[in-house]
Amino acid sequence: MKTVKKLNTVAELLYWSYANLGMAHAACIKGSEKYGVFHFKIRSRLYSGFMNGSMNIHNFFDDERLKMILPRACCYCGSKENLSVDHIIPKSKGGTDFGENLIWSCKSCNSSKGSADMLEWLAARNQFPSILLLRRYLKLAIHYCMEAGIMDLTLEEIENIKPPLPFAINAVPHNFPQANELKLWIVPL
Repeated sequence: MKTVKKLNTVAELLYWSYANLGMAHAACIKGSEKYGVFHFKIRSRLYSGFMNGSMNIHNFFDDERLKMILPRACCYCGSKENLSVDHIIPKSKGGTDFGENLIWSCKSCNSSKGSADMLEWLAARNQFPSILLLRRYLKLAIHYCMEAGIMDLTLEEIENIKPPLPFAINAVPHNFPQANELKLWIVPL
């Protein structure tokens, strides 16, 4: 889906992507083929709420609860064999061993991804992440930027910060595929 929205700051980019995620999530839950007016209203309301501070990104509790009830499978390919734990934000880039940064990955995907950024690695495979996986990535990115006090920096300024971001801000999606091209989770629920 194309947009002409000009995103200037870190907050604008991350909140726009998270609002698009909310739109996509609603469309996937309803089994929509394409986004409609209702979905665009969700995105608009979320984005406005995040930007003016009347809404907040949910904490990691729901994501952790989902880990316990979702089918145990590689978050990248859906394999249920040879599973290991992977860091969404690699340890080599400052990722933690805390639960919110840990997901299931088959050994093949884990080895292939290595210390690459998850979104860049998936893009190189022509793969868009599942909605629930992208939600976790965006929450980590938003949390990091809020804690570092860099949400108001411009996207140009962020390129030169030291130390560099532990995630690839240039890989954060501005636009999302149509609803019928997305998966809520990597395997059917």
